[in-house]
Amino acid sequence: MRSYIIPAYEDISLWHERDISHSSVERIILPDSTILLDYMLNRYAITLKNLVVYPENMLKNIMLTNKVIFSQRVMNAIINKGISREASYDLVQKIAKYSYDNNLSFEDLVNEDKEIKSYLKDDEIKECFTIEYYFKNVDTIYERVGIK
Repeated sequence: MRSYIIPAYEDISLWHERDISHSSVERIILPDSTILLDYMLNRYAITLKNLVVYPENMLKNIMLTNKVIFSQRVMNAIINKGISREASYDLVQKIAKYSYDNNLSFEDLVNEDKEIKSYLKDDEIKECFTIEYYFKNVDTIYERVGIK
């Protein structure tokens, strides 16, 4: 499917001429790409139909990072306190790297860091480490695509 981008882009320069060199490209890529897309979607539907999800394993895999996955939330919480993005990034990155390299809990290190604690209260830090935050729009997304 991606390979049709090149002839489509090259076709743009001839679009106003409407000659055979232009329309011949359209006669090939338009029907062929729609047939290919139909095939791809049908194959993917089979994959989705037979998909098995293990939420416990997903959560376990997420937590293999020692909760470093929540570093962006911590950084954004600090930014929301009026600190520059660069300063917040430098502060959180240092702790995240140390956590990951030394197999230590990122959440514990954040709770022990005096500088972060000067910006964030304990409940604000705790809120940064909730996985539920990432599910807040799931129902809205399902409604938009017609799934209730």
